[in-house]
Amino acid sequence: MILNCVIVDDEPLAVELLASYARKIPFLNLVGTFHSAAASIKTIREKTVDLLFLDIQMPELSGMEYAKIINEPTKIVFTTAFSQYAVDGYRINAFDYLLKPYKQKELDDIIDRLLDAKSAPGVGTNSNDRQCAAPRKIAVQAVSELLLLTVEEILYTEYHKTARTWRLCLTNGSEYQLRKGTSADDILRLHPALVRVSSSCIVNLNYLSAVENTTQRCRLCAPFDNQEIYASRRYFSKLKEKFEML
Repeated sequence: MILNCVIVDDEPLAVELLASYARKIPFLNLVGTFHSAAASIKTIREKTVDLLFLDIQMPELSGMEYAKIINEPTKIVFTTAFSQYAVDGYRINAFDYLLKPYKQKELDDIIDRLLDAKSAPGVGTNSNDRQCAAPRKIAVQAVSELLLLTVEEILYTEYHKTARTWRLCLTNGSEYQLRKGTSADDILRLHPALVRVSSSCIVNLNYLSAVENTTQRCRLCAPFDNQEIYASRRYFSKLKEKFEML
């Protein structure tokens, strides 16, 4: 399978580097490179473009604005030097995200995932395919790095009053301190499955098996049932409402 791709970036050096990497991948056919969104519109509309590498920060028409008018089934991979834009990129439902300076392996991994998605049974070209083709990733800004996770990888987050930061706990046992300034609302907006059980704890509803009436302990599914997580009175009733909605 050959994928037609287009690169749009107002930085010539960034275009040249990404194009050189793209040409090394036998499954990619570089249809064109452009230094503005406006210059690429004709090619995007007239040719079959499977993959669009789109810079976020560009004059006149930004990558975020341009992405909203791109028709299916073109997949969008946002490129930027600023990791804080990744969250916005995933809200627009981009297929993936590349942080500058680019690395060949990161590009190779994206192409592998796209090829797997296109070859998956039952995947066509309707408006839901971008979500069905591959698990939607969530961009979470930790102190030292940007984490790209699926919701299934998130177990819970806990607020540490001393450090004044949230600690993210993953299902594989890894823990990350989130960037200072991250609020509970920021975390809750990441995915509907993340629910608040107290002022200092947010859990993934997918792993919550029960909430004990007497102790209000939140019992997680095995093998995570050894976690000591308790719901506060304020959020206990809201949790019950959540369960009743399921």
